[in-house]
Amino acid sequence: MSESFEPTQCRVALLSGGTSGEREISLASGKGALNALIEAGFQVIPLDPAVKDDLKALIDGDFDVAFLCLHGRKGEDGAIQGFLEMIDLPYIGSNVWSSALSIDKVKAKMFYEVAGIPAPQSITLKKGESFDVEEIIGTVGDRCVIKPATEGSSLGVFIVEGRQEIESALKEVFSYDTLALVETYVKGTELTVAVIGNDNPRALPIIEIVPKSDSYDFESKYAPGGSEHICPARLSDTVTAEIQELAERAHKALECSGVSRSDFILDEEGTSWILETNTIPGMTGTSLLPDAARAAGMSFPELCTFLVQCALEKD
Repeated sequence: MSESFEPTQCRVALLSGGTSGEREISLASGKGALNALIEAGFQVIPLDPAVKDDLKALIDGDFDVAFLCLHGRKGEDGAIQGFLEMIDLPYIGSNVWSSALSIDKVKAKMFYEVAGIPAPQSITLKKGESFDVEEIIGTVGDRCVIKPATEGSSLGVFIVEGRQEIESALKEVFSYDTLALVETYVKGTELTVAVIGNDNPRALPIIEIVPKSDSYDFESKYAPGGSEHICPARLSDTVTAEIQELAERAHKALECSGVSRSDFILDEEGTSWILETNTIPGMTGTSLLPDAARAAGMSFPELCTFLVQCALEKD
């Protein structure tokens, strides 16, 4: 990164809000990033892509970079990235292709497999097509996790057991998405690993997540006190290095840039299973990425500065 980079000379369009089911979380992320960017010295203009005048301001404004705090569809799926490419405005995070691939849990799993990253056994179902619950159970087991293929923040995620619960959960999931991913339930320790950088990405300290509920659901992620974050995670040096290497491998396999955050389950036999990779991690007061950066000795303003530098470096 350039030592001559001067935040005070950089005009940032901070994008948050949007139209996805994660709008409120996105606005909270935007508020957190806004304060950090201002503290770092940037000139920051908050904009909401759900407002047409704000989209016009992106085109007409004299911005140097876009700082994305958009979660879910039209934010993490390549849509806003494509818009920014069209107007030739650099932005933090992954490009159009990588963003679209990473948010699609079904397709991302194919790339995990090629990269040798263990992922739970799964089956994909399409809305409107018939399915055999007994076949599902035969493939992934009686206890399973059912989730939309292209949603984030644990929206529409169900941990179920038995025929009746599976059928009920699928109906709910199909209200979120046309594709449902049904995975074998893996019991173990929930971990998340942020990776930062472009050509030579590096994993930050692993965070162990201890949810107050039975699983790391939407409430556990975003409600104050919904979960406990232990960083560094309570793992041996060997296991820590192995999981960090898997996270870096996922970042590279999906061709992410700037930042990613991969979630894992470490089962009771010591195998690490990847669940998903996020290309725009949260920036709220309870978010995991800023926590991991602080554990690595990087303040929130320093993290935001680094991400802006990554965006300008790849332009």
